[in-house]
Amino acid sequence: MKITVIGGGPGGLYFSILTKKALPDAQIDVYERNKSDDSFGFGVVFSDETLSEFLTRDPKSYDLIRSKFAYWDDLDVARNGEVVRITGNGFCGCSRKTLLQLLQQRCLEEGINLHFEANVDDLSAFADSDYIVAADGINSQVRDQYAADFGTEIEMKKNKFVWLGSTRPLDAFTYFFRSTPYGSFVAHTYQYEQGMSTWIFECTPETWEKAGFDTFDEASTISKISEIFKEELQGHGLISNKSFWRQFPAVTNKHWSKDNIVLLGDAKATAHYSIGSGTKLAMECAISLSDAIVEFGTDKQQAFARYEQLRRNRVEMIQHAANVSLDWFENMDRHMKHDFMQFAFGVMTRAKKVTFENLAIRDNSFTKKVLQGFHSNKENDNIPAAFTPFQLRNMELSNRIVMSPMGQYSAKDGLVSDWHLVHYGARAIGGIGLILTEMTAVSTTGRITPGCTGIWSEEQMVAWKKVTDFVHDNSSTKIGMQIGHSGRKGSVNVPSIGNNIPLENGWELISASPIAFAEHMAVPKEIDASDMEIVISEFTRAAINADKAGFDMIELQAHHGFLLASFLSPLTNTRKDHFGGSLENRLRFPLQVFHSMRKAFNEDKPMSVRISASDWAGNGITIEEIISISMAFKEAGADVINVSTGNTVSDQKPQVGRMWQTPFSDTVRNTVHIPTITTGFIQDIDQINTILLNGRADLVALGRPLLLDPNFVRHAQAYENFRPDDIPKQYIAGTSHLYPLHASERKEKEGMRKALKPESHKRIKN
Repeated sequence: MKITVIGGGPGGLYFSILTKKALPDAQIDVYERNKSDDSFGFGVVFSDETLSEFLTRDPKSYDLIRSKFAYWDDLDVARNGEVVRITGNGFCGCSRKTLLQLLQQRCLEEGINLHFEANVDDLSAFADSDYIVAADGINSQVRDQYAADFGTEIEMKKNKFVWLGSTRPLDAFTYFFRSTPYGSFVAHTYQYEQGMSTWIFECTPETWEKAGFDTFDEASTISKISEIFKEELQGHGLISNKSFWRQFPAVTNKHWSKDNIVLLGDAKATAHYSIGSGTKLAMECAISLSDAIVEFGTDKQQAFARYEQLRRNRVEMIQHAANVSLDWFENMDRHMKHDFMQFAFGVMTRAKKVTFENLAIRDNSFTKKVLQGFHSNKENDNIPAAFTPFQLRNMELSNRIVMSPMGQYSAKDGLVSDWHLVHYGARAIGGIGLILTEMTAVSTTGRITPGCTGIWSEEQMVAWKKVTDFVHDNSSTKIGMQIGHSGRKGSVNVPSIGNNIPLENGWELISASPIAFAEHMAVPKEIDASDMEIVISEFTRAAINADKAGFDMIELQAHHGFLLASFLSPLTNTRKDHFGGSLENRLRFPLQVFHSMRKAFNEDKPMSVRISASDWAGNGITIEEIISISMAFKEAGADVINVSTGNTVSDQKPQVGRMWQTPFSDTVRNTVHIPTITTGFIQDIDQINTILLNGRADLVALGRPLLLDPNFVRHAQAYENFRPDDIPKQYIAGTSHLYPLHASERKEKEGMRKALKPESHKRIKN
């Protein structure tokens, strides 16, 4: 077998070592455009997990690397002189140049041919190679030559960064944050060998411009940065190595191979440096590519399929986490306003993989400080964040967990029944802090389906009062009604029949513009001035009826492409009058509705507005517009914004994952400075506590987790060993079973986490 490797970085070299060891008769040639001792950058980072993999795959490489690395178990977050240390983080740093030399040594020991100063821009010379491995970095010539075949996409991320070195010793991986008149800066720093440390400085483009940096002026960059981080550098200088300001390129490829060519390392996929080294990712992929080729020999189709099977999902997960992490740094000016301990916790949990429980296992003293900070160091500062009270106007919630509106589609003529009484009553007894009802229509034609609930009549109001009375009489739960109008998404059958199936004898639809939600659905009438007057009066009547029915709050439905939301998004509002075009115009009618409702509703009770912060479609609503929309509703009297996303158009492409909508809530809460509710694939109490503690939301809403588990909150309270005072007396005896059960489960879970934690690779120094 003949294998040609283009690019002599760590990924290409390590692949060559592993493959040659497994296939001694294979001819492997590595072509590197630079000299053998050239290196760009300073240090690279490996975790204990990665080191363990290296140890099992090639002990000789591991021993060589281990003899040269600087290990740390601690991580420091420092901001303007304040510092907190978090222990239990196993990482090592190694000089990139040293790592390359060690891997080159191993290649020569195994009989691999190394060719330096050998730039390859024509692959025809390697026509007889069974495999060509393109490991030639971010600016891969091989990939770019066949970009259409690979489906290459490169997105330049916003922030500016520069990679420098220093002689300042560091005993922990440290994030140094510094506030300046220009904006916020961060230095990602770690020691990689005795007397040498890596310093990656990062800031927003606006901060970079205000500070007067020049992309290629290394001397000026060092002078300015040294002054900004004078305290952190402690008299040590900065060292450059072609250290020019850059923006991070997020590289993805739909296909990792073409014919006999396969991508490896940064040529294939990049992951932002804020969650770990690209070198780590490249070497892990090198292991899988080698395994695949060893298994299938010259059967390229099978080998490449196995390579992608082994790594694509993992790589995409890492890239998603990296994008979430870099988004945090792109908005660090916003986070810098938090109290220090909340800020430090946000740094640690920014990518969502690390949670409060993860950190408690690593360093319980740190999470105690975070919780104390959340409680402002008051008494009972050990209460989990989720079970702390929260006040909106005169409504006080006993905890921060909300039941999200979930359609039951079980009403007749808009009337709730015993089903709804049991449905909402069970969740109230189950300890939910706030129930938000399913979207309740303001009129018969404002329903989504014939099974939707309504609040347009006296009879409906009385039926709802039976529900609210039960909730108030038997629990400490508060209950709010989400009030809305279906708009262009109405007149369809209930979901159990099918998704968005139009009724045979339905009703006329109205929307901001005559645009059908889907091809098979009716085109709505463009709402006119007389329609608007009717709709405003319907929403106002609904608010009055909700108050009479005993609801503690109301929420205006302005999300998911329904009537009011159709005005807000440019994808659904193409009007030419003063209700279309500019955001100010698009906001006009939803604000008129809100103002009228707020005026009619009990002033002691709060009002929420639910919005879609992204359409997940091209040319849709922007995050800047969402900030303006939230600010407008705040100024109109909204007490809380319920931040959702999507469902504006049928061809949306949402990026779904755990806690996937919390960044949008974070943006609204910490830019507009209004309380927010977040939702979206939030599954357990640990995630809820993490969201609240890092300040991404004030309330956390659950939907589907509550459908088959009305006692979710009771289970969570037992898991946290928190004993509330609102368990019904009829059920209190059940605590003698539930609390020991969850205590045992939690102990077992924590034991498994500790057992699965990679073994420390810390060396004992002589």
